[in-house]
Amino acid sequence: MNQGHTMESLTPSPLPTEEPAFDFDMAPVPLWLEDFSGIKAKFDAWRAAGVTDLQAFLAEDRGRVRECTALIRVLGVNKRTLTLFEAADLPDLIANLGTVFSDEMLDSHVDELVQLWNGSPEFTSQAVNHTLTGRRLDIQLKAQMLPGHERDWTRILIATEDVTAREDARRRAHLSESYARGLFEHSPVSLWVEDFSAVKNLIDGVRDRGVDDFRTFLDVHPEFVTRCMTEIRVIDVNRHTLDLFRAADKATLLRRLGEVFRDAMQQHFKEQLIDLWNGKLFQQREVVNYSLDGDTLHVHMQFSVLPGRERDWTLVQVALTDITARKKAEAYLEYLGKHEVLTKLYNRSFYADELNRLERMGPYPVSVIIADMNGLKPINDELGHAAGDAMLRRAGEVLSGAVSKPHHAARIGGDEFCVLMPATSDEEAKAMVESIEKLVEINNQFYAGNALSFSIGRATGVSGERLEEVVKRADAAMYEKKKEYYSAESVDRRRREATSPAITP
Repeated sequence: MNQGHTMESLTPSPLPTEEPAFDFDMAPVPLWLEDFSGIKAKFDAWRAAGVTDLQAFLAEDRGRVRECTALIRVLGVNKRTLTLFEAADLPDLIANLGTVFSDEMLDSHVDELVQLWNGSPEFTSQAVNHTLTGRRLDIQLKAQMLPGHERDWTRILIATEDVTAREDARRRAHLSESYARGLFEHSPVSLWVEDFSAVKNLIDGVRDRGVDDFRTFLDVHPEFVTRCMTEIRVIDVNRHTLDLFRAADKATLLRRLGEVFRDAMQQHFKEQLIDLWNGKLFQQREVVNYSLDGDTLHVHMQFSVLPGRERDWTLVQVALTDITARKKAEAYLEYLGKHEVLTKLYNRSFYADELNRLERMGPYPVSVIIADMNGLKPINDELGHAAGDAMLRRAGEVLSGAVSKPHHAARIGGDEFCVLMPATSDEEAKAMVESIEKLVEINNQFYAGNALSFSIGRATGVSGERLEEVVKRADAAMYEKKKEYYSAESVDRRRREATSPAITP
């Protein structure tokens, strides 16, 4: 088109009398009648000079495009053109073509020239013009050689449709899409776009079979949960997701989703399916996933079927916020609330709660072992509390090694420990005492210096008996052992003193 015309090339010429009779001026679209014969001659000269690829030839020198535009002659425009470009008349339009056209339109003009070079009697393009007041116009241009002028290109009719509104809408949509994409990609939380339609079909199939109690159905058919997990189709994930799950790229993550959605996640996903069954299309809960490195990830999940997709669940957004650090902190605080730091055993608070729970719920018989360290006070007095703490840590090692769930070992005093054993007979409790004593012997082989020693008592309670009484019986039995220990210790000390040689001054 005439997008790079010089002032000289755009001098209007009167419409030739031999042109077909039609009301050019009253056409409902902006029209230009132009003479491209100068361009035809230029093309013939370039072909004679050996030019075969016009696109590449023009790209070498932008000035060649300007040469072509300067050869176009405007023969006339209609009223709709003057209105579109806000010109008073044709001379006013011609006088201000520098405002209408600019160098940014040379690229679209190249496309027009290439179409003509390749033998097409018509061409189309999209360009940017400006009105005489400077308002931007997006123009959809369509040109056609008039019949009888295919050999000399002296008559080309060009329609310039104003598509500014359409292009503005497209630009706004593009900006909106770019903005949304930017928010998605750079979100500080992990975002997933997923297709749950296959999951919906599976759930609908269960409902169609007459199932009313979906939770019971899942309890009986846990494989259904696994099947639903494999039917989730991930459409897209953002950058933070790749970082969180230690994935090199999206393809790697999508290929290894089985490593992300597994094990502990199944129970959470089961609850998610039950919510979907009940029509809850927006959900949030804490769940467990796994990184591709194998690390456990605790995340807060927000799940939403997007508006307009409620009937088929084809578009779902899932937001995951990493709460792993918080969960570790909570677990540690919970640990501190129930454990004694020095020995790593349960503390007295846990012991009291567990004793009350066992008294209410059992299961009976419940056996109680009370173990009191021998000789801790002399060690503290003679060697200091650091040495005493070391002995307490050794006691913790022994009891931790001997006791496992559902039994619990707790430090309930300075040198006193208790083992609570639900559903345990007296014979089983006796075996536990023997196990502790064997581990004490082994422990003493690994540590030089003071030997670790316990005085241990046990008792077993039956249903209906207060466990406080059982503890008292175990405690009394422990004190009997304690007396035996110190009695034997006193005899050994006197024996050593009697056999030791006298020291004379």
